[in-house]
Amino acid sequence: MTRIPVIDIFAGPGGLGEGFSALTTRQKSRIFEIKLSIENNIYAHQTLELRSFFRQFDTGRVPEEYYQHLRTELKRDELFRLFPTQAAAAQKTAWLAKLGEESSDSIDKKIRESLAGAKQWVLIGGPPCQAYSIIGRARRGGIKDDDDRVYLYREYYRILAVHSPPVFVLENVKGLLSAEFQKRKIMDEMLADLSDPATSYRMLKGNGTTKLSCPGYRIYSLVKRGEEELDGTIKFTADDCIIEAEKFGIPQSRHRLILLGIRKDLDFEPTLLKEKHQKVNVSRVLKTLPRVRAGLSEIEDSRDAWKATLEALLSNGMLYDCDRKVKSRIKKTIEGLQLPEHDRGGEFVDQISSVSYSPRWYLDSRIQGTCNHSTRIHMTTDFYRYMFAACFAKVKKASPKLSDFPEELLPDHESVGEDVSESDFADRFRVQVWNEPARTVTSHISKDGHYYIHPDPTQCRSLTVREAARLQTFPDNYYFCGPRTAQYIQVGNAVPPLLAKQIANVVLKILAGSPGRKKPVQ
Repeated sequence: MTRIPVIDIFAGPGGLGEGFSALTTRQKSRIFEIKLSIENNIYAHQTLELRSFFRQFDTGRVPEEYYQHLRTELKRDELFRLFPTQAAAAQKTAWLAKLGEESSDSIDKKIRESLAGAKQWVLIGGPPCQAYSIIGRARRGGIKDDDDRVYLYREYYRILAVHSPPVFVLENVKGLLSAEFQKRKIMDEMLADLSDPATSYRMLKGNGTTKLSCPGYRIYSLVKRGEEELDGTIKFTADDCIIEAEKFGIPQSRHRLILLGIRKDLDFEPTLLKEKHQKVNVSRVLKTLPRVRAGLSEIEDSRDAWKATLEALLSNGMLYDCDRKVKSRIKKTIEGLQLPEHDRGGEFVDQISSVSYSPRWYLDSRIQGTCNHSTRIHMTTDFYRYMFAACFAKVKKASPKLSDFPEELLPDHESVGEDVSESDFADRFRVQVWNEPARTVTSHISKDGHYYIHPDPTQCRSLTVREAARLQTFPDNYYFCGPRTAQYIQVGNAVPPLLAKQIANVVLKILAGSPGRKKPVQ
């Protein structure tokens, strides 16, 4: 079977593309093929390129040298030298370029070359969302005139206007629904532009684009049926397009806007994603990863110093007004504390981990260990807060608010007022609770770990990149390149691949035909 080409723009580390690539036939042959990924971040591009190299090989036929690279036994350039054909194909597929700055001619040429005349193909991607996110807008005081990310989605609809793919998938943050720029709602403008990209592009660029013949798109929700109008259009609100990932087998409460567009000359209404019967909690994907400790930032770091620092919490008076049951749990945890076998972990930890949820998806025994599993350093006071928070969650089955913290453990921060229960800072330290899906993993995880405290108090730390990647449903053999901060950003910005795979299945039905269609896609 000829694979269906996919063009992935604003690709990030490739979560959306990974989901499409993971959809296979019963014979394990890939149905979709990423022909071009465009990304401007150098480290995310390196991740895309390495994953593209992995996909040059059939399922189960990836060479041992790839796993040697994951185990840090073989450098990347040496791996690529050993397999020059596959490396060249990967380098051609993953393109380091910035949409909005790269010329339209060079982008169009790359797309045409990648498609090689194919008529059935899919455009996917998520234009940068930081300008629209509610938290980001709050930090910056709204959307700024000089923020060049505001209208980068125009690059998306320009490609629709010029190349007319049968189907597109666009992902963005929920905050887009309320985002305004120059007193205009961004979402309303975006829906109009995506529905009729050729007209919007002509208005933007003038009469020189009159040759565009894109018929436009009907926009659909993947989770809710719209109401059909008399003219055949589907009426829905933008809120209908919010996908709550925890309802679809993702161990994370991630709520994102995902739009599905079908070209207007194709008479088809898509199926909806099917909700799962049970939500997947944190313990099912994190509990069996290697136990590691965080590092100390204020004194010389060592395992013994780590243990001694935590033991000091029992005698330094910081718990004097602590909840009695939580204090008892802290005392029991510290007194029974054992040094982690793998210390602070590393880019590769030689302990094979398991998972109780979807092991065929996550696990690859050929890795012979765990990748991207190193911890960061924390201040002593944050160590104590993490210990309190994790023990509180163990006792109360919920993450604490600042009003729950002992007074001596409250952070010395201007956002913490006299009434901490009313503070915007109230949930500054957040534990991912074992028996629930995790909170949303975002790129903010790169800045500090306070929102991403590990639920096991004996580890007393924030999540590693691999743990965040598991919550995002990246397979364990998906390696994130670059410094650890860059790895966190990549994971936080990604679409969960296991959700993307379900979306790919909906797209496949549109392209391949299914009962109820009036005509197949040619």
